[in-house]
Amino acid sequence: MKYTPGLPPMVAPSSPEASEDTPCRAVMSVLVDNESGVLARVVGLFSGRGYNIESLTVAPVAADGGLSRINIVTSGTPAIIEQIRAQLERQVPVARVANLTTLGPHIAREMVLVKVVSTGEARTEALRIAEAFRARAVDTTASSFVFELTGASDKLDSFVELMAPLGLAEVSRTGVAALTRGPRTL
Repeated sequence: MKYTPGLPPMVAPSSPEASEDTPCRAVMSVLVDNESGVLARVVGLFSGRGYNIESLTVAPVAADGGLSRINIVTSGTPAIIEQIRAQLERQVPVARVANLTTLGPHIAREMVLVKVVSTGEARTEALRIAEAFRARAVDTTASSFVFELTGASDKLDSFVELMAPLGLAEVSRTGVAALTRGPRTL
């Protein structure tokens, strides 16, 4: 099985190369009431209009369990991204929506588990690359490793690509978790 990494990087909406027709990637954070069916409604908004979700994470974030944060990575023209944001805001259980990509600097990270099955030189090379990327071996056998790596999506894509010829067997990714930089909050 050959692993194919995600879509090639797109232009950021705020970059000089961006135009009204240029596809861009956006990281959206959505605070929602933590109740049954909310995630299905948010995902239904995307599927019903033919928008793609490249990454989706959701977890409770309030101490009392009353709110959950959904991080969505999607792509489209700036007008489509704005339409997605506006439609998400109109969802009843949604407390707040922010396009982190346009708000300014933000931190977006994800975690990947990568299983490599190899022996000999390929095994040594896999360990060398893992060390260079600061990946941690969380499982080791005589013929396989499972590496854990956290970072920006591009870094994870590069790691997976380098492991492909060395015996890449499986990949599991968490999806993007993101926050704005500095004191600004959602």
